[in-house]
Amino acid sequence: MTKDADLFDNLRIELRSGCLVVAALAQLRTEHYGYSLRKALADGGLEIEESTLYPLLRRLESQGLLTSEWREEDRRKKRFYRLSARGERVLEGLLTEWAGINRAIARFARKVA
Repeated sequence: MTKDADLFDNLRIELRSGCLVVAALAQLRTEHYGYSLRKALADGGLEIEESTLYPLLRRLESQGLLTSEWREEDRRKKRFYRLSARGERVLEGLLTEWAGINRAIARFARKVA
């Protein structure tokens, strides 16, 4: 891989990380278990590996942004996640921040094009 490709990959991963947090929080306004969240994100255009998703869910829960509970469904135990009240407040702030950043980047991109 070239140095430019390596650099691009590292920057892409940084960009995706923040976006995945916001997308996961937004999706978790509705209860999901891991696989259903992964599928909802993929259906919306954001693929995420299980090895990334589950640590993210644990981190968000430890930060108080999610609540979870184990339940049996289809004879299998599944952990269901949902946005907590704190998570809802944080998500609203992040969405406002995202909208501002998105507008600014759109302005910058128009200047270059």
